[in-house]
Amino acid sequence: MPDTIEIGDRPVGDGHPTYIIGEIGINHNGDLDKAKDLIDVASDAGCDAVKFQKRNPDVCVPEEQKDVMRETPWGRMKYIDYKYQIEFGWEEFEEIDAYCREREIHWFASCWDKDSVEFMEAFDPVCYKIASASLTDDQLIQKMDASGRPMIMSTGMSTMEEIEHAVSLLDDQRLLIAHCTSTYPCDPDQLNLRMIETLREKFDSPIGYSGHEVGLQTTLAAVALGACFVERHITLDRAMWGSDQAASVEPKGLEKLVRDIRVIEEAMGDGTKKVYEDEIPMRDKLRKE
Repeated sequence: MPDTIEIGDRPVGDGHPTYIIGEIGINHNGDLDKAKDLIDVASDAGCDAVKFQKRNPDVCVPEEQKDVMRETPWGRMKYIDYKYQIEFGWEEFEEIDAYCREREIHWFASCWDKDSVEFMEAFDPVCYKIASASLTDDQLIQKMDASGRPMIMSTGMSTMEEIEHAVSLLDDQRLLIAHCTSTYPCDPDQLNLRMIETLREKFDSPIGYSGHEVGLQTTLAAVALGACFVERHITLDRAMWGSDQAASVEPKGLEKLVRDIRVIEEAMGDGTKKVYEDEIPMRDKLRKE
């Protein structure tokens, strides 16, 4: 098992700082200014990366759904038109790429189709994310893996057999696996955080956590259980339009999450019992000869 996998200039694995990803996804609602605001939120909080989603709606939206009418903040429109409304193209991602470089934060995307992989390759992403929904799409994950980049694979709504099959298609020298439950938002009794330990025992890859719960406590517990990277959806306001907003972390919450992860890392220690210098005065005072 590789002790460390490099994502950009950051080592990810046991013994290294938790790699923290702010998932912007589509919470920008197709507004580039909101996307930049979310990049600012992640950078200011101390995240290592932000993640977007990239789709070709013509490929990803099933034919029977394309003409279904939907109420949106931009009026009533066909579902396919709505998907294009919130999808960024070349110009927007060029600005995102430049802005992330300016803010000195990594960025990458989960690609939902092979066209989107080819699109993203032009930006030289630090890694790719296999979304839980794509875990059984062999051709798509092999297309991403052929890039030679690090791969983060989410495991929500998947059986262990499906996870094992996906892992068998990938180079485990570049693979990171995220425990995940694909419910938005997810109740605590469905988080099953001990799966982090199960995955650590089963696979020769760094294990992390992608959370969709409300609150921060359980993500912190994931780090204490050994997750070496974490991903949480982020938003400017959980009341905003969009299916992922309610399961997202607002700016102040993200600051607390990053702060507390760093405290946990410091507190974990190395597992070797020792008497600390600061304990000696109390030891001398309370211990009898």
